[in-house]
Amino acid sequence: MKKFIQTLKNIWSLKELRDKILFTLGVILVYRLASHISIPAINLPEAQNLLDIYREQGGNKQAQGLLGLLSSFTGGAFSHASVMALGVMPYISASIIVQLMGMAIPYLQKLQKDGTSGRNTLNQITRWLTIGVCIVQAPAYLGLIRNQFLPYNQFYSSYLVHPDTFMFWLPSIVILITGSIFAMWLGEKITDKGIGNGISILIMVGILSRLPSAFAQELSIQTGKGGLGGIMILVEVLFWMLVVLLAIVLSVAVRKIPIQYVSRAQARGGTNRNLMGGARQWIPLKVNASGVMPIIFAQALMFVPGLLTKLDSEPNTFLEGFKNVFSWQYNVLFALLIIIFSFFYTAITIPVNQMADDLKRNGGLIPKVRPGKETSDYLDDILSKITLPGAMFLSIFAVLPALVYGTLVQTDAFALFFGGTSLLIMVGVILDTVQQINTYLLNHHYDGLMQSKLSRTSS
Repeated sequence: MKKFIQTLKNIWSLKELRDKILFTLGVILVYRLASHISIPAINLPEAQNLLDIYREQGGNKQAQGLLGLLSSFTGGAFSHASVMALGVMPYISASIIVQLMGMAIPYLQKLQKDGTSGRNTLNQITRWLTIGVCIVQAPAYLGLIRNQFLPYNQFYSSYLVHPDTFMFWLPSIVILITGSIFAMWLGEKITDKGIGNGISILIMVGILSRLPSAFAQELSIQTGKGGLGGIMILVEVLFWMLVVLLAIVLSVAVRKIPIQYVSRAQARGGTNRNLMGGARQWIPLKVNASGVMPIIFAQALMFVPGLLTKLDSEPNTFLEGFKNVFSWQYNVLFALLIIIFSFFYTAITIPVNQMADDLKRNGGLIPKVRPGKETSDYLDDILSKITLPGAMFLSIFAVLPALVYGTLVQTDAFALFFGGTSLLIMVGVILDTVQQINTYLLNHHYDGLMQSKLSRTSS
């Protein structure tokens, strides 16, 4: 505990780091305040109860779970028709599109290799594409509210402007696009002037903001059962802590590949082979190199089975099961897609051929493995072997909310925190932020030592 307090004192004593943290907290405050401003055409008190009203009208579990997930990403802004309802998700979608297009378009591939200037151009392309994604998503979001959550003939009191008029659609679309661009700008400011990972931090804050209310709802249901409910709450909290611990292990687990950098004298067959040993280092290959991207890709495709039910004139019991995010049909297909996308995304993001070429160019080699193609094949084989268990664990985390809902956890809102995208994003962003802070502390310590040495030398 003393070490932790001392670390906090060290963080506060660094003016640069302190300013970055305070700036980040200020931007987060602005983002959270903006998330509670509703679209002017909609009555906010009514809009805040959108999901509850929908459930009371018999809404299906697919909409509850999926829209609950989207609402958690935006800190509840999605569920109560906020000006920030779209949040940073259009920017995330645009980033994924640009990354995938980089595989097929030579111009984007060139930009990825052009260093800072290339990255700046890619960022600008992503920003413009974000606006295009918003233009598609904003009308779709308004249509979702108009047709499913608040049909005007039933909930007319929720509208200050008739939802079928031009004065409702155009201003609302412009406001939603502006809100998303503003959220993107806030995230970039955190990256530039804050502690980094701005977009990810905004998503994490949105997810964490839903945790207290979800836990309070679960607590009220369990405590209503008497003494047994109190024990169940304790079991839920302990199990959730275990799941978080396992998520941390999955996020940081690596397979270290030893590499030996041979000195120039050794490479030329010099006589001092025993005296000039090369430096030994490691290539850390992450067990879960794809992060949460396979879950995001798989979740996007899970819309398809639900759409097929609308094309079938007669109800199909099997296909109807895909509408429920807690059904076995939905989760079995979901887990299989995650495993497939884990291999796919790892293959396109980990360039083993380039890694082998860089090792050969810099005089590095893996013991007992020849440089070049043999090294590339060896890395690809190791990556395939560690990706399989990583993908299986990732799929288990993804379907865990469905496994605990109804058995251990009684509310779907709290069940979402037992795995899936929400938990992995929280764990990943927190670990990255802690690493950023540790880097600042280590750099300060290094600068202090240099200054003391210089001062003693000058004296």
